[in-house]
Amino acid sequence: MGKYGRLTKQAPPPKRPWVIHPIWQGFGCILLVVGPFTAFAAAHLLVEMDMKRGWFRVPPEMTGPVTLPGTIHFLEWSYRIADDLAISHFYADLVVTVLLVLLVFALVMIIYSIIYGFLGPRRYGPLDSPPIRRSQIRRRNK
Repeated sequence: MGKYGRLTKQAPPPKRPWVIHPIWQGFGCILLVVGPFTAFAAAHLLVEMDMKRGWFRVPPEMTGPVTLPGTIHFLEWSYRIADDLAISHFYADLVVTVLLVLLVFALVMIIYSIIYGFLGPRRYGPLDSPPIRRSQIRRRNK
């Protein structure tokens, strides 16, 4: 036993009376994987439409092309995958992607909370005491 060890063993946490349905786990996994890819595709389209119509002023640093190398250098080896890849307005796409992902996840969270408010369990159980009711006496400030 070390100097900072516990002398008593902790009891394992109690088992939950409910489990998460596998469909909801799969839905969450799909949202986490497919959501950002879809948001990136939508962001690319939005940025291209913005460049044509001029909705927002975008700094030229964000709309310039980004060149990704087609060769990977690892220690002494070099692997040539493809030619150098130039992606136009990549940084603007990333910024709009982050905004879209935050917006979509916030929307899903709001919809879930509304549905849970209607279909979820009751606020007070049979063992809870009723809420305290305050009297309606108004006090004057002197």
